[in-house]
Amino acid sequence: MMRLSNLTSRNALIAAHDAVATAIALFASFYVRFEGGELFYARVPLLLHILPYFIAFTVVVCYVFNLTTTKWRFISLPDALNILRVATALTLALLVLDYIFVAPNVRGAFFAGKITIILFWFLEISFLSALRFAYRYFRYTRVRRHARTDGASPALLIGRAADAEILLRGIESGAVTRLWPVGVLSPSMADRGQSIRNIPVLGGIDDIEDVIRDFARREKPITRVVMTPSAFEPEAHPESVLMRARRLGLIVSRLPSLEGGETPRLTTVAVEDLLLRSSVEIDYARLEALVKGKAVIVTGGGGSIGSEICDRVATFGAARLLVLEHSEPALYAVTEALTGRETGAVIEGRIADIRDRERIMRLMAEFKPDIVFHAAALKHVPILERDWSEGVKTNIFGSVNVADAALAAGAKAMVMISTDKAIEPVSMLGLTKRFAEMYCQALDHDLAAQAGNAPRMRIISVRFGNVLASNGSVVPKFKAQIEAGGPVTVTHPDMVRYFMTIREACDLVLTSATHALTPARADVSVYVLNMGHPVKIVELAERMIRLLGLEPGHDIEIVFTGMRPGERLNEILFANEEPAVEIGVAGVMAAKPNEPPMQMIRKWLGALDQAIANDDRVTIRAILKDAVPEFGSTAA
Repeated sequence: MMRLSNLTSRNALIAAHDAVATAIALFASFYVRFEGGELFYARVPLLLHILPYFIAFTVVVCYVFNLTTTKWRFISLPDALNILRVATALTLALLVLDYIFVAPNVRGAFFAGKITIILFWFLEISFLSALRFAYRYFRYTRVRRHARTDGASPALLIGRAADAEILLRGIESGAVTRLWPVGVLSPSMADRGQSIRNIPVLGGIDDIEDVIRDFARREKPITRVVMTPSAFEPEAHPESVLMRARRLGLIVSRLPSLEGGETPRLTTVAVEDLLLRSSVEIDYARLEALVKGKAVIVTGGGGSIGSEICDRVATFGAARLLVLEHSEPALYAVTEALTGRETGAVIEGRIADIRDRERIMRLMAEFKPDIVFHAAALKHVPILERDWSEGVKTNIFGSVNVADAALAAGAKAMVMISTDKAIEPVSMLGLTKRFAEMYCQALDHDLAAQAGNAPRMRIISVRFGNVLASNGSVVPKFKAQIEAGGPVTVTHPDMVRYFMTIREACDLVLTSATHALTPARADVSVYVLNMGHPVKIVELAERMIRLLGLEPGHDIEIVFTGMRPGERLNEILFANEEPAVEIGVAGVMAAKPNEPPMQMIRKWLGALDQAIANDDRVTIRAILKDAVPEFGSTAA
């Protein structure tokens, strides 16, 4: 319930309205019951005597049942139920007053009587409702009028009735503007022939061309199509809808899922909408508890993953955020975006290379983070196959620097972003990430042994696969090739990959951290995100082509170029020697730890450092092969 200190003059006016409505209902019920005759006027003096107390009671009851604090503009079924509750409570109060207090103690006979009390119940509901719903209708008609006169786009909604109703409410409340739906196409047969808030369901999704042409013949052309979440379910054939709408020259938008209680808003259709996999349900309260009021550092904060982690950390209430990035333009872009969000977090950005051990140690010591998210890495497979010593410097030694600096600065947790390519690696990217994982696992193991049952820093790694639309992913590459007229190049027709959205991946990274910081979970240090079913790269290319309203093989050719060094057809999630462990968290699994002792890892690191200084590629390769025997790289 709203605190009394938060009430405004608007609430006082509503309370006054309800008091007056109740007084009128009370007098009207007596007047109607006794037909305005002598019996009515005989009761007026006592009625006036009782009225102030009854009105005071009415104000309290209306407040308790939220009528005083409900905005009339958005009155709906729950508010109508509250009106019924108020009327019933006041009727019962009148009944008690008449039968227990007035009849035996004052008049010696019934003052109101059953008929009067029943009349009062009906009249109270009517008088409390009338002005509220009249105002609601006035606002509704005004929105409709403005939508039609202010250049709103006539739109066709695609999706089930429940989704369409959410958007229509958003339009009526003013949250969605310059859009007016003229019809709905639903994949559900149960919706056909129905109306949703006065907007008719005109048919099924396959009727889109006929409906568009029919409106054009009537000189009421539809210019926009809005796809709701149910329009992206497999049975709705979203790619076909997109292609047909684009060929008809329509603007296509989508209404995102509103599970998080977000305000309805229209966005463009993105390739992740076509993956046809349901996203994992995220426990946002858990994430807020992780970072709220904390000091957080994100390395590689200007990259696609790092910048999203920064955004999520700020959103969930971090007190301070330090972004470390070696690219000046990327650092400027992310800090400007974060500052513009006005989340309340103190944002600071610093140029830093994780290879520079002294600078990383100094920056972390000065900032004193609670949590460090290590997203900085070199990650492009073909580039690292050519210049793999650079991958060793960044992905291995850089990660060692970050982990050591976080420990020295007193952080409670350090989370390294890893990759599914670290499992039985065949590329230098996977190999260097696997080595970094081993160091983090060994350091976490040693800290556990030293601390015993006492709280200690956690150092974990989180693996996931390809992130849609991230820097360097196939999505921007395919998009550029499609916009250039093709061809779209795919390495192999049978190549499959796991995909996630950037938002989902980053939220699950934070979820993994919350699990790792649970005292009972100190035995888990490598987490793997559940990415659903793998997607064929060629199918992803076809979907992207259709997303732009074109036909694969007809408008845009797909060419197979052959596998590159360091690639494999299928990615795997767990190695044979590290079976999966269920941890009871949706979307996240764990890998059983399998790391060499820290003494051996430091020996390898020392030898790697010397070999890199001498540019001894043969020795570097031999050391890495010794450290990760399952490595099957094709690197030269």
